[in-house]
Amino acid sequence: MMTFTQEMFFEALNMFGFLSVELTLLYLLISYFVGVLQEYIPPTKIQNILSSKNGKGYIIAAFLGAITPFCSCSTIPFLKGLLRAKAGFGTMMVFLFASPLLNPVIIGLFAVTFGLQVTMFYFSIAMGVSVIAGYLLEKLGFEKYIKAQAYIEPETTSCSPGCKGKEKPVSKWVRIWRSTWSDFKKVLPYLFGGIALGSMIYGFMPTELVAQVASENNPFAVPVAAVIGIPLYIRAEAVIPLSAALVTKGMGLGAVMALIIGSAGASLTEVILLKSLFKNPMIIAFLAVILSMAIGAGYLYSYLF
Repeated sequence: MMTFTQEMFFEALNMFGFLSVELTLLYLLISYFVGVLQEYIPPTKIQNILSSKNGKGYIIAAFLGAITPFCSCSTIPFLKGLLRAKAGFGTMMVFLFASPLLNPVIIGLFAVTFGLQVTMFYFSIAMGVSVIAGYLLEKLGFEKYIKAQAYIEPETTSCSPGCKGKEKPVSKWVRIWRSTWSDFKKVLPYLFGGIALGSMIYGFMPTELVAQVASENNPFAVPVAAVIGIPLYIRAEAVIPLSAALVTKGMGLGAVMALIIGSAGASLTEVILLKSLFKNPMIIAFLAVILSMAIGAGYLYSYLF
């Protein structure tokens, strides 16, 4: 019979295996899809649609995030595509914030689990804060904290191996795949390092402890829940049912709201992946936005409802 510690270890190990396979496949598929889009959509068109020079670009970026079924980590390859297309910095940040928080899966589960009123509150907060944060980061000049290599396409050859320019060039589909694979190899240490840390925290953090420290009796339950949420990597399909279970164990609904935004909006794995694109001040700004959104939404929900 396994001990409690052994069960937690195997739970962490299972989570690591599951996330490693899932995120590897997601990263490769989304990166390849973005490569195909770049093949057919000129960068100038993306620049015009997602321009930071008019308010419409920010709204379009938010709704683009809302219709893409990406989690916090699978947003990264799409963000890379926007960076290389030289889209507006502010609109890219709106997409980065909004995409994992407003994806159709999490909105649908929110409506089924907590009802339409709570869902509309969540949607309004996530959408509004994402747009405002993207606009402010643009105006405050945070674009300078993007690493130069984030804009550079990975180098690939257009010929088959050993062709030396004599054989027929490879197809564009193979070229896109080589670019995708080259990109993936660069982020591999970040991806698996983040998955390992997130899985350990997930496996060794009992839901009973979370419910206890973020109970309705704790005046600091909301910020505690927001901070707890970020190290966890929990998919939208799991975070809503988990939150409903935590409510039955005594966790306040405001703290639940903070936990959902913290875990869905920024995971430890995503933060480590963003290190390949952003300098530290931008990482800190990103975390500050998610934490502020989670804490603000939690307290506002507790006050209004």
